Amino acid sequence: MSVIQPVVFLSHGGGPLPLLGDKSHLEMLDVFASLKGRLTKPAAILLVSAHWEEPQFTLTATASPGLVFDYYGFPPETYQYRYPVPGAPDLALKTKALLQEHGLEAHLELHRGVDHGVFVPMLLLFPDADVPVVQLSLKRGLDAAEHLQLGQALQRLRQQGILLMGSGYTFHNLSAVMGVKTASVVEKCLQFHDWLDIQITDPGLSQSQRFAALTQWQQAPNARFCHPREEHLLPLHFCCAAADGQVAEALHFNMMGLPARCYFWAGAD
Repeated sequence: MSVIQPVVFLSHGGGPLPLLGDKSHLEMLDVFASLKGRLTKPAAILLVSAHWEEPQFTLTATASPGLVFDYYGFPPETYQYRYPVPGAPDLALKTKALLQEHGLEAHLELHRGVDHGVFVPMLLLFPDADVPVVQLSLKRGLDAAEHLQLGQALQRLRQQGILLMGSGYTFHNLSAVMGVKTASVVEKCLQFHDWLDIQITDPGLSQSQRFAALTQWQQAPNARFCHPREEHLLPLHFCCAAADGQVAEALHFNMMGLPARCYFWAGAD
């Protein structure tokens, strides 16, 4: 009997700061360590990162993806990381076919490497770089319903040993992150996370209720304060839909002085 892999949404932190042991990321590192202990080695990983947008959903299809250092202003050593992870062209092709079956146009990218939304969390969770990784882009326009449809289209991959992951951040107002953490800022952040926890973890919600709320996420308390632009939230939409009606476990922590979350949908033997 095959193992059904989990689905995991990660708040991946500020650039390479988790890899530097930054003090404001210590709680995040504890959460990642606990997640690492709960993950069995998958056949491959399909990961949606907040840091790649294309006109259509696009997949890395190279056998040896490099690294895209898409952050700025950090120490020189943070541009020297190596993560020689293999790609999985066959998985990219299979994923493209699945998306097309569900009416979603998809493309293959033969040259792009994986960005820090992939290699930073992978260095923490799978440091041996021995699990093939395919990165999947967001679709430009950032339509919430389309990214839910994306997850629905790919949920069956879990039964084929593929770990589905989303890498973003449950709070991504950078001016607030870099500014003074006033009581008002913290409260706004908490209110949004309370709403998000309900949508993702409440077993009393039906799938249709959950999807309706996530489609209309801008109506949540302080939604646009927490996400002036939604690219760091939409990997969560992918994960929620890929979990096929399962209820997630919310993993709470503070990062850079503000609440954040990872979400974990358990697999099965």
